[in-house]
Amino acid sequence: MSGFDDREKTQENKFVHDSDLEFKATARRNKLLGAWAAELMGLSGEAVDAYAKEVIIADLEEKGDEDVFRKIRQDLDAKNVEMSDHRIRRQMDELLDVAREQIQKGN
Repeated sequence: MSGFDDREKTQENKFVHDSDLEFKATARRNKLLGAWAAELMGLSGEAVDAYAKEVIIADLEEKGDEDVFRKIRQDLDAKNVEMSDHRIRRQMDELLDVAREQIQKGN
């Protein structure tokens, strides 16, 4: 029974570790996404950092990425920035991959 318990504990630890990494990667993605959108809206300097924080906070509204997508979509529309929904979602996916790589490399 001890071998089974050890494997179960190992799997639980792996799940916790993977969940933690994914949470960090999503937060990093949101920061990168906020910087990308801020640049498109003509923001610079501290305004970019402030906007990136707004995007990170927007992700706390509901489970999943729709809250982040809505924020970016609404803000780009408010600034009259032409951008398709598909392009925003593709950028979200690409930046999540970038964020995962950065986290794995310890950046």
